[in-house]
Amino acid sequence: MPETGPRTPDPREQDPPRVTASAVPAAEHPTPAPVRDAREQDAAAGPTPVLDIPAAGGPSHAGTASKRARRAKSRERHGPLFLWVKEVATVVLVAIVLSFLIKTFLFRAFYIPSESMVNTLDVNDRIFVNLLVPEPFALQHGDVVVFRDTEGWLVPAAEKTSGPFTWVQDGLTFIGLLPDNSEQHLVKRVVGLPGDHVVCCDAGGRLMVNGAPLDERYVNPAEVPQVRNFDVVVPAGKVWVMGDNRNHSADSRSHTDSNGGFVNIADIEGKAAVIAWPLNRITALDNYPDVFRDVPAPAGK
Repeated sequence: MPETGPRTPDPREQDPPRVTASAVPAAEHPTPAPVRDAREQDAAAGPTPVLDIPAAGGPSHAGTASKRARRAKSRERHGPLFLWVKEVATVVLVAIVLSFLIKTFLFRAFYIPSESMVNTLDVNDRIFVNLLVPEPFALQHGDVVVFRDTEGWLVPAAEKTSGPFTWVQDGLTFIGLLPDNSEQHLVKRVVGLPGDHVVCCDAGGRLMVNGAPLDERYVNPAEVPQVRNFDVVVPAGKVWVMGDNRNHSADSRSHTDSNGGFVNIADIEGKAAVIAWPLNRITALDNYPDVFRDVPAPAGK
């Protein structure tokens, strides 16, 4: 007869223990990140920064573009004619400044009005004079020099008549764009330096410096120089000068009554370096070092 009391359950019939999600630590089962498409990732990250690095030795693209933009705006504002005039004016201004600096410190142009230096210099030649001689570079025998007439060698120049454009000529001469055609300058060749004993002449009619006769190859060969006797010792700070066209030059020989015929070194503007005009006479001027090669040093030096 079946039992009617309570029934003990069979262990095999019991439900297995259940594991819920809350019972597992979160660290052991992390929530996986959602997988995105690569384009979505790029969009989420934002735009990639771009560095504007200029090429080595050149301006950046941004700087070049900025300059182009400024030039374009300037053209639009002023027009091409204004820009052309501006560029021409800039070039002219730079030329004037350079010419003035060159004329003041390096070279100066002069006009030759007389025949005293033929054949070396002809009438109407234009020459450039090196202003660095006699300072800081010293004079040498044979140098062709331009000097101011402070001893009255020349007849006083007549006062120039002023014309409507005289100021233009004077201005261009001042800045060095035109040669100085003033007749108060002279051009001669240096024969005697300070301390030299200069004598004319030996038995052959040759000039002598410190006892050495000179074969003056620069003297105008068209005429035999006339012998005009003199015997001088050049003082300190002065030089003895003579023209290459010996028979047609009022040089130191003709002015012994004024400063002994000597030229003050302080009055020398510079050394004539080159004939610049006319074009068929462009040439450098020589001081003929071979002519003075055998000249000894002055006595006492």
